[in-house]
Amino acid sequence: PPFAVMSILEYNGGAVIAMTGKNCVAIASDLRFGVQAQTIAFDKTKVFQINEKVFVGLPGLQSDTQTFYEKLRFNVNMYKLKEEREIKPRVFSNMVASMLYEHRFGPWFVEPVICGLEADGTPFISAMDLIGAPVYAEDFVLAGTPSEEMFGMAESLWRPDMDADTLFEVVSQTLVTAFDRNAVSGWGAVVHVITPEGVTTKTLKARQD
Repeated sequence: PPFAVMSILEYNGGAVIAMTGKNCVAIASDLRFGVQAQTIAFDKTKVFQINEKVFVGLPGLQSDTQTFYEKLRFNVNMYKLKEEREIKPRVFSNMVASMLYEHRFGPWFVEPVICGLEADGTPFISAMDLIGAPVYAEDFVLAGTPSEEMFGMAESLWRPDMDADTLFEVVSQTLVTAFDRNAVSGWGAVVHVITPEGVTTKTLKARQD
């Protein structure tokens, strides 16, 4: 064809990555909201906090990100009321996968990235496609328009048993370097690092071009 047909997942752009350390886990996203080549805002995170130990990133079509997050929040609240406890990362991952698979014939155009800490402090990360086929990893999971660039950086920089500060540096460098090579993501980033002591959130400045 004279021009390539764009996937609807690339319509708004965006990038999310989650990475493990020693008894800590980080999740980061870019802050751009745009429509194809037009940038509209740069304060739009794709990462949402579910509870003190669980976060989810929802890159993809922004309207579906918002719709899916609201449905997710409802299901998590119902779980909390019924079970009288906070949802664990692995259970939450299964909930997200099953919600997506229920709608496999008319899916939400989101590719979730999930991270959290288990009760014993072990990091948990998973990611899935738009119909909920999950992938579990020991090192990192990611999704978004600069996924190839992020994979390249993450494979180069990640190493086992990083402390929280090193993990922050590695995930930040990975994301920022990757989205600087991608036209429809970037414009700043937000990074959450989860440790047994709590959550640290930092906002990064990036190129605005």
